Amino acid sequence: MRIAVVALGKIGLPLAVQYARKGHEVVGVDVDEAVVDAVNAGREPFPGEARLGGYLAEEVASGRLRATSSYAEAIPGARAVVVVVPLVVDAESRPDFARMDAATAALAAHVERGTLISYETTLPVGTTRGRWRPMIERISGLVEGRDFHLVFSPERVLTGRVFADLRAYPKLIGGLDEAGARAGRTFYESVLDFDERPDLPRANGVWDMGCAEAAEMAKLAETTYRDVNIGLANQFARYADRIGIDVERVIEACNSQPYSHIHRPGIAVGGHCIPVYPRLYLSTDPQASIVRAARAANAAMPAYAVSRAEEVLGGLSGLRVAVLGAAYRGGVKETAFSGVFDVVAELRARGARVGVHDPLFSDEEIAALGWEPYRFGDEVDAVIVQADHDEYRRIGPLDLPGARLLVDGRRITDPGRWAGTARIVIGGGGEEDAPTPVFTNIDL
Repeated sequence: MRIAVVALGKIGLPLAVQYARKGHEVVGVDVDEAVVDAVNAGREPFPGEARLGGYLAEEVASGRLRATSSYAEAIPGARAVVVVVPLVVDAESRPDFARMDAATAALAAHVERGTLISYETTLPVGTTRGRWRPMIERISGLVEGRDFHLVFSPERVLTGRVFADLRAYPKLIGGLDEAGARAGRTFYESVLDFDERPDLPRANGVWDMGCAEAAEMAKLAETTYRDVNIGLANQFARYADRIGIDVERVIEACNSQPYSHIHRPGIAVGGHCIPVYPRLYLSTDPQASIVRAARAANAAMPAYAVSRAEEVLGGLSGLRVAVLGAAYRGGVKETAFSGVFDVVAELRARGARVGVHDPLFSDEEIAALGWEPYRFGDEVDAVIVQADHDEYRRIGPLDLPGARLLVDGRRITDPGRWAGTARIVIGGGGEEDAPTPVFTNIDL
């Protein structure tokens, strides 16, 4: 089968490689010529995805995978088109469909009869049926259900481990009718393999959700759940700080029985998914007050962490503060919705002089993002750990001379290395190596 993959990003490119590894002819289309050139050279355009480099080189050399910037070259002749163009939100948290609209219009201009079109980008409920179907029909002159099939099948993988996740999790599909669902199931069964999962209610594999809307909601629900859970954990953490107890012990105790699954609190929730998908859900369900409250609670955590530092130091004006971690999470060179933006903004608003360090980013890349690079060994007054890079597990005061306070927003640093220095963790009940506050003003 010939397959076209639209957008060769951190999800789309591994998917294209996976399909090629199953023996299919795959053409990837991307508007970024640098990405196209890298793929055609068998070179991964971004680092950090396990096994991608080797697989990509093999499939390009075999002739099963190539890339182009031309929809006219990629779409005609494809029996399946998989769309993985990112959907972003605007300043008012509304879905911004500009890039997806452009990609959909471009593929619709070249789609042929008998083609299956599958959207894997996370979407607000109703988008596949209400937006993509009429757009494709209008531009192509074809009729969905008769001339082509349209399904929604959300990606459910994490960058850095895409190939393992493709095997581990059921592949959800939702069609606009039964024929489309059958076509979607047949396609995905031909391009994916699945691990045995005795913990699942039914066999791991392609799961038909019954309609596109159910599949759209499933992806939004599973990710929004995480945001709400983290929001609850962050509220527990802030309360624990007020009354002087360690929320980590509380959470470990709660999760020792099977009905509690409390996530871990932290300085920020970042990435393409968890901060964004609750907003997509809210765009069609504005009455979801719990979702809205959790999103607000999580968005407030960078300011909370900075305020803790300000309280301990008696002010931040003129102080030198090193923020460790530009990435939104450890081991991933990506700043999408990273907490670093709000942490730096909050520090600057309080008059601090801020430097940013990240082992995955060069000084030039840090500067290009608008920050002063920080280098270990430079004098600082305070340190804030924003990303849980493994490198930060081993740092100590000798790496950050002069530091009077460490705010570990990810609980990744070694307390033993910081003995004698004030150290704060989110939900730690107060600064470590300082007297634990005793609260007597709790109403009973």
